[in-house]
Amino acid sequence: MRTSVFYVLASIFIFISCEKQKEDIPVFKYQDDKKAADLITAGSEFGLDLFKWILESDDCPDNMMISPMSVAIALGMTYNGAEGDTKTAFENTLRHQGLSREEINDIYKALIDYLLKADPKVIFEIANSIWYRQGFDVLPSFIDINKNYYYAEVSDLDFSNANAVQIINDWAAVKTHDKIKDVLDNIPPDAVMYLINALYFNGMWKYQFDEKNSFTGNFYGENDVYQAQYMKNESTYRYLENDLLQAVELPYGNGNFVMHVFIHKASKSLDDIVQSITPENWKAWMESFAERNEVIVQLPKFKYEYKTLLNDPLIDMGLGLAFNGPADFSGISPGHDLYISRVIHQTFIDVNEKGTEAAAVTVVEIRETSYQPKTSFIVDKPFIYAISEKNTGSLLFMGKVGNPSL
Repeated sequence: MRTSVFYVLASIFIFISCEKQKEDIPVFKYQDDKKAADLITAGSEFGLDLFKWILESDDCPDNMMISPMSVAIALGMTYNGAEGDTKTAFENTLRHQGLSREEINDIYKALIDYLLKADPKVIFEIANSIWYRQGFDVLPSFIDINKNYYYAEVSDLDFSNANAVQIINDWAAVKTHDKIKDVLDNIPPDAVMYLINALYFNGMWKYQFDEKNSFTGNFYGENDVYQAQYMKNESTYRYLENDLLQAVELPYGNGNFVMHVFIHKASKSLDDIVQSITPENWKAWMESFAERNEVIVQLPKFKYEYKTLLNDPLIDMGLGLAFNGPADFSGISPGHDLYISRVIHQTFIDVNEKGTEAAAVTVVEIRETSYQPKTSFIVDKPFIYAISEKNTGSLLFMGKVGNPSL
């Protein structure tokens, strides 16, 4: 089964002035730039395809989550070392056609700068690092680009050292507040570089759920009935309902970051929603949310981790040349036959009465080769969700819950 959620638009507010004081609101540098809007939209479409690919795979578990932004940033850093047909494969897969490398890097830098300050009531952190094998020659230009645009920490490391894996995992653990501690399992003898992105999100609900209203109830899974811990709230929410689905927008902090939760109508299924998710439909749905008073939200608490290898979906989506060769990463180190051997992705999420804590780490491993009335929104069946920054539409996390009791 394939499922998915998210699309992205870029529209930003600039300044709010008050009579007694003037407060600067974070501004996206390219707020009125069509190329920036197109790039963010392209990132959304890439994430949508990736999410659907994984959900349709035979081994997809009941609960999964990916961070399209984490994957895009990690691949974006790697893209800076690709040349020739490999560079074109990155551009096609990430939908960067029509933009120069400098434009792409400029926009990503501006987006990172904006997202880190988008809502002072929400903790959102982005960290990047590059680790290369001690003694391996890396072009200074490749290092400088990723330092300047992605704020990457760059270190050489003795990959043969027994502590090398732990050193990299410790970096990821610190950057995710100990939510992801074991993303890397081993370092192959021919590995020469790791490009890593880490995201951390901690947002309190704008309208918090009172723990006194929490209760235990049935959750009707696709093949079984589970006991779930529910939280319940009644407030004014932005709400959407049509013949296919019901959806609610749950804001965090000041409302810049939000979670959208989608459930199917009684006569439909989650698969029906999945089949209907296209960039056009997603845009229409986002524009159709409207404020509604006295919305009763009943949502299960859930907490889980997910880890997967993204090789197959990325190859299927057009990046095969970077994995299977002959890859061209001469922008990293000329004279070496390099290729992507693994893209490891690990996520964590905890949703409870107070808010949401989520984290993601993406590791790109490079190896060398010789080659109105009250509305009820009761989430008692499988659902999908997405956490995004509302003003840019940037997708941070998205997932599916089929069994919240796991």
